[in-house]
Amino acid sequence: MAGQLRGAARMLGSWRSYSLKGQQEKVSADFVEALKAVVGKSNVSTAKVVLEQHGHDESMHRCFPPDAVVWPQNVEQVSQLAALCYDHRIPIIPFGTGTGLEGGVSAIKGGICFNLTHMDRILDLSVDDFSVTVEPGVTRKALNSYLRDTGLWFPVDPGADASLCGMAATGASGTNAVRYGTMLENVVNLEVVLADGQILHTSGQGRRFRKSAAGYNLTGLFVGSEGTLGLITTATLRLHGIPEATAAAVCAFPSIQAAVDSTVQIMQSGVPVARIEFLDDVMMDACNRYSGLTNAVAPSLFLEFHGSRQALQEQLQRAEEIVRQNGSSHFTCSKEPEERSRLWEARHNAWYAALALRPGCMGYSTDVCVPISRLPEIMVQAKKDLEAFGLTGTLVGHVGDGNFHCLLVFNSEDADEYHRVKTFGEQLARTALAMHGTCTGEHGIGLGKRQLLKEEIGPVGIEAMRLWK
Repeated sequence: MAGQLRGAARMLGSWRSYSLKGQQEKVSADFVEALKAVVGKSNVSTAKVVLEQHGHDESMHRCFPPDAVVWPQNVEQVSQLAALCYDHRIPIIPFGTGTGLEGGVSAIKGGICFNLTHMDRILDLSVDDFSVTVEPGVTRKALNSYLRDTGLWFPVDPGADASLCGMAATGASGTNAVRYGTMLENVVNLEVVLADGQILHTSGQGRRFRKSAAGYNLTGLFVGSEGTLGLITTATLRLHGIPEATAAAVCAFPSIQAAVDSTVQIMQSGVPVARIEFLDDVMMDACNRYSGLTNAVAPSLFLEFHGSRQALQEQLQRAEEIVRQNGSSHFTCSKEPEERSRLWEARHNAWYAALALRPGCMGYSTDVCVPISRLPEIMVQAKKDLEAFGLTGTLVGHVGDGNFHCLLVFNSEDADEYHRVKTFGEQLARTALAMHGTCTGEHGIGLGKRQLLKEEIGPVGIEAMRLWK
């Protein structure tokens, strides 16, 4: 059985390690008809515009379209389609909402794209057990809308309204991770179709326990596997209680160092901050313009606090004391839902605000994560390097867990600028590795970071991954 599982996973993932040179031959018309026999004619497309739509995500990597797109309606169809591709040695590419930032959906060797958005049911909600099971077409916002009257919510928030199963596949994180953890801590069980069509339940079928010491942590293995080990067809997620009260605050600082020092001190003081986000002066200016805000154009922190009304007041008071000690000249807080939503909507729109700095240009986001003590050093160096490389970029990040992004805006038609962007990204990642950090905190490896992954985990780690596949 173990050998079969390894072989099945190998067929799904191996296409990603091939050279980008030379596409394999297109799938035959007979094979396309076989796909239609499983899901119906209306759920298979070979139209050029559809293929191109599914050949890229929101990254700077160029489009590599699949040979066909299929829309399965249930896990049985996914299993049949996977077995069909396996028998004919045809690559499989899972596709959710296409909001990834590392080119993970690009069909670099052709193959069949499995668009899983038609599988969009919310299953097995257990309010008492704080868990719910969702299919891959369910997005983060759709789930929280469904949960609105239960007193529960799902807090992992990468910004984009991504598919929850896609978030599991990429090990997504986001603004609430400092308090509620990443997808890794919030996925209880997964139903996965392996490349040969076998169906695996990583924690056992229907199980939703809070902890277990039974064998390998298969759930953890598939979280962050980026579609290379199987197609996630359901995810059982851990839910959390909606806090009694919520407050948001924004504060400006004279320097990056002062902002990060405040972050560390707030966390060391035991203040249970739910979100703590950093935006540099360029990013604040872009957000002000894009979202109609009037915040100070300076290195800033966005904070959010959850708890009882009494505890909230104490948290705000303690946080304000800390930021004032670090030179903050502005500390504005709000408990009103409309104002809080406006503030965080501006933060979530940071990507589009950055793109608006150079209309018509593309964006690229770095994703390094370092020990919090090294954040000021690497961010200051990143600012210097942006200037040295002559690039337009902003800094924004989840500083509560050491993860930050440089949002670079560049002309993709300018070969020299494109090269400088790639060089900057690789240099920043290697700086993070030298500081005992990682080349990706939440976006994944995708197409562009395979060499960096080798440098990060070493040859033994790479070989261990290959053996599993």
